[in-house]
Amino acid sequence: MLTKRIEKEFKEAMKQKDEIKVSCLRMLKADLQNLAKEKKEDLKEEDTIKVIQKQIKQRKDSIEQFEKGDRADLAEKEKKEAAILETFLPKALPQEELKKIIDDVIKEVGAETKKDMGKVIKEVLAKAKGRADGKAVSQIVSGLLK
Repeated sequence: MLTKRIEKEFKEAMKQKDEIKVSCLRMLKADLQNLAKEKKEDLKEEDTIKVIQKQIKQRKDSIEQFEKGDRADLAEKEKKEAAILETFLPKALPQEELKKIIDDVIKEVGAETKKDMGKVIKEVLAKAKGRADGKAVSQIVSGLLK
C-alpha cells in the first residue's frame, strides 16, 4: 500500500540524512495522520492520493510565489519537494486517453455549454482516479464546450 511505501522511503531518507526528503515526507505523513483522525478510520488509497495531490498543488503555488518574489533558492526547494511527492502518484494518463475519457463523460452527462464544466470535470477526475491533473482536465474541457 502507498502509506507503507511512504513510511519505508521516510526511514531510508532519515538513514541517508536527506533533509529535504525527510522534511517533505514528514509533512505528508502528518497530513495523512490528521486526515485519518478526522475520518476516524484507516485511509483508502484514493484518500492518500488526494492528500499527495493537494501537497503538490501547494508546492506549485509556492514555487510561483517565490519566483515572483525573486527567491530562486526557496522555489528550488519547493520544486524538489514536488518532485519527491510526484513519485508517489500513479502514472499520469496519456493525453489521448484523457481526451477519450473527457469525450465519453461529456456524452454521458449531456454537457453542451461551459455551465456544465463542473459536472464534467468532477466525473473525469473520478474516472481518472488520481491519474489526471485537474488543471489539464479543465483546459481540455473548456476547449471542448461552448
